[in-house]
This record gives sequence, structure tokens and C-alpha cells, in this order.
Amino acid sequence: MTDALLSERTADGASAFVSPDEIRTRFSSALSRMYRAEVPQYGTLLDLVAQVNAQALAREPALLAGGAAEAARLDIERHGAIRVGTPQELRMLRRVFAVMGMQPVGYYDLAAAGVPVHATAFRPVAERSLAANPFRVFTSLLRLELIQDPALRQLAAQVLGRRRIFSARALALTARFETAGGLAHGEADEFVRELLPTFRWHDEASVSRDTYQRLRAAHPLLADVVCFKGPHINHLTPRTLDIDAAQREMPRRGISAKESIEGPPRRKVPILLRQTSFKALEEPVRFAADASAGAHTARFGEIEQRGIALTRKGRVLYDSLLQRARAADGHSPGTALARAFEAFPDDLDTLRRQGLGLFRYALRSPAQAHIADGTGIDALVDRGIVDAVPITYEDFLPVSAAGIFQSNLGDAAAQASSAGAASQHAFEEALGVPVLDEIALGEAQQAASIARVMRQLALGPAE
Repeated sequence: MTDALLSERTADGASAFVSPDEIRTRFSSALSRMYRAEVPQYGTLLDLVAQVNAQALAREPALLAGGAAEAARLDIERHGAIRVGTPQELRMLRRVFAVMGMQPVGYYDLAAAGVPVHATAFRPVAERSLAANPFRVFTSLLRLELIQDPALRQLAAQVLGRRRIFSARALALTARFETAGGLAHGEADEFVRELLPTFRWHDEASVSRDTYQRLRAAHPLLADVVCFKGPHINHLTPRTLDIDAAQREMPRRGISAKESIEGPPRRKVPILLRQTSFKALEEPVRFAADASAGAHTARFGEIEQRGIALTRKGRVLYDSLLQRARAADGHSPGTALARAFEAFPDDLDTLRRQGLGLFRYALRSPAQAHIADGTGIDALVDRGIVDAVPITYEDFLPVSAAGIFQSNLGDAAAQASSAGAASQHAFEEALGVPVLDEIALGEAQQAASIARVMRQLALGPAE
């Protein structure tokens, strides 16, 4: 939120508008309560993660490198996922998420893995906003052009063209935010209330049983996106500090976990993102026209563990090792992955010195500034004058996302057409803006922290 957008003031000088960070927190909390009521196993998952995190911190208090600030965000941290069907729906979601201070970051193509969507993640990008609440929504757009049957493609387009996924009041409040520069407290609460139904599960399909079955036969995700009133949230994900422990604990809590964890192997220094989930629930639905009963599987629970963000050099190494693991013969996938990643340094100092990981730098004590002026950042860290704290990875991995999708869509997902090439340009046209580069955002955070340290050193202890 810029200073211009916060310019409206009350008589006592306070802002008349609720900050986007606060609106985001109100919405993510309301969404979590709603999803917990709809999917009771999500509540079990939250309790499980809280226990695992407490045990992990008791064993190793330094797990949260960011200290108290990171511990505070850990308790509220969630990501959700939704799937939309048309460019118009995606573009409107961009405007809606902007009210909550969330911008589209990254482009993810899942078609090559047999999932006919491409996606971005809406999230906050400023350090202060991430610290307040790093809520993210992985948002996929259906690629109708990948549906091979022209008649089915046309049918899906017609069904999607008839639906309206936002209330008139939600649209009006979004426009109010854009024109007035913000929402007052009552408006912010109303915005959250009006937006929740967009993400709510609707057990009545908007199509007949026959249409549903035709779409599902082409691809389970096609049926999920097209056949219902809106982009129901299909999972909410808490963050754990030990995903291996969470994976072991799920069956003990009566939760059917997926067979393996997605992402890099277990390491002393976690990198990027690891994810697991419980399998999608089979839920009763009623079909339009004859109100006959059926079942649909779409919603599941997920857990994630976030590690250090990587530089471009680090991502190149990561991708090359991932390819090496996939090409390995004679080993199980888990063994091949672990062996391939032995080539990726597993201590923070090496990651930093080799330019593989991203760090936030801070002067340990302003009193030391006079003895450090003119010294390079590595030497300052070596001398204990500057601290280097890993920057948390805030984004997603396309291979992992595809693995989660496939495990919860069933075997038919693997049979989908993957003929379409990645099309970031087409996605951005639908979105209405370019997506932000997640690595560039991390590099900017690191560079800004170095510049801040050097400025403090130049000014001396007086600053």
C-alpha cells in the first residue's frame, strides 16, 4: 500500500482505511475457520502441525533463523489453492487479491505433467507485509485448448461463460478500493464476508450428471473446475518445521497420507519447499436437472516445510540435480533423489559463500560501525559484525505442485493431453499484468539489506 493510498485520514490523524495486510489477515483467518468447518480433517492437521513444530523447536530452538518475528508468522502461515476456468475470472481475482496486498508472483506450467492448467501464486511481496502475514493462494487457470475433443471444449466454455463467481457487492467493494484508495473498517469486514462464498464448497453441481461424467472422463480437474458454482478452495496448508515427522504422524491420526514427500530430500539446511498431503475426500454432490446424487473428489489437506530461497545459480544447480535424479536407473526415486542432492552443499556458510542461497544481512551492533567501514560483506560476517539470516522461500515448485495435483485427482490425470507448450505470455494476457519474478524479489531483498548495512557503516555509530 503506497503512501498515496493511505492518505485519507480521520480527524485525529489516524488512517480511515484498513491496511491491506490487515484485510489479508482477516480474510485468511475467516477462510481457515470456514475450511475447518467444511473439512474436519483440516483441523486435525492443524493440531498435528502445532505439536510437530513444538517438538522440533524443543529439540532445536535455532530452527527459526528469523527469531521471534518468524515464530509469530509461523502460527498464522497458510497457503491455499483454487482453480478458475476463464481469463475473466483470473483477472477479477487479481483485482480482488490486490485489496489484500497480494500480487501475482511466478509462472507455473503444469501441462507437461498431464495437468491442463497454468498458474501463478498471489502473495504479499514486501518484507513488512510478509512478516505480518505471508498468506498465499496458488491460482490455476484451466487451459481449454488442451482438451482434445472440440465438442467437449465448447461445452466447457459455455458452462463457464454462464457462471458468476463473485457477488455484486464484492465487485463493488473492490472497485471502491481502487477508486478511493482503500476500505474503511466496516467495508473491510463486509469485503471478507462477501468474498468467502467464492471459495466455499457447493455440493450442488451446475451441470447434469451426464455432462459431469463426460468432463470427468476427459480429465478429473476439468470436471472440478467447470461443474461447480465457483473455485472452491481445494486445500489450505499450514507450515511445519519437520515435514518427515508430520508425514509419519498423519496415519497415527487417522489421516491417509500420500506415499511420498514432494520436493528436495531431507537435509540439514532445508531448501525451497517440501510438501505432502492427505488424499482427497469423496464428497456427496447433487446434479442439476434431476437432483440425482453422486460423489466428487477434489478437496484435500496439505502440509509444507519451507527452506532457504535460492539464487539463480542455486536454482540452476537444483534443477540439474532434479533431472539427474529422474534419469537415474536402478534406484528407487527416493534413493536417486538423495544421491543426486549430495552434490548440493548442506550448510549455510557454504550456500552463502558459493552464491547459492539468498540471505538478509543486518548490522549486529551499531557501536561496531566505526571499525568496519570499507569492509566487504563476507568479511563483516566473518568478523561477527554482520549477521546473515536465510531468506525464506515464499513460492512454489511446478514439479511438486503437479505431484500433489496428480495424487489427488486419480489415475486418469496422468492420461491428460500434455501437447500444449508453456505459455506465460498467454497467461499474463489473461491476468492483465506480468507476473513478478520470485528470484528477482529475493535478490532485491538481499541487495537492499546489504545496502542498508553499508549505509549504516558509512554513517557510523551515530545512526
